[in-house]
Amino acid sequence: MHHKGIKKIERIKMDLSNLKKIKKKKKKRVGRGYSSGKGGHTVGRGAKGQKARNTVSLGFEGGQTPLYKRLPKIGGFKSRKNSQAIIKVEDLNEFRKGSTVTPEDLVKKGFFKTIPPEGVKILAGGKLKKELTFSGFDYSKGAKKLIEKSGSKIKK
Repeated sequence: MHHKGIKKIERIKMDLSNLKKIKKKKKKRVGRGYSSGKGGHTVGRGAKGQKARNTVSLGFEGGQTPLYKRLPKIGGFKSRKNSQAIIKVEDLNEFRKGSTVTPEDLVKKGFFKTIPPEGVKILAGGKLKKELTFSGFDYSKGAKKLIEKSGSKIKK
């Protein structure tokens, strides 16, 4: 039941043997005379100057300090303004009552991947519902009050 103008579509099984070869166009070899198809003489590089004679590195700005060096957010500048890890008091309710909490315990629980060089600081936020013992932390004034209010102890 074919209509005029509509061809029957054959289903071809996709197989490695059915794939067509991909023909790639070869890059023109610049600077190999008139027969290269890129012209002779200047071979697509314009007339004279640094770019015509040799390659210029990407981002080169003629001796001016390049953009990637002028801007700190590009090029790997990293501010060490506050590399202290921070945690709120309420997050510490995850530990068992009466246990001793250290920065290493926070890493084991998955709060941080590693302990930064400046250590870990506990900030006020929420309530501490358990009695715990803390050692190896820095504390904000508010956090110290909350910890003491819950009956927890701070070891030095």
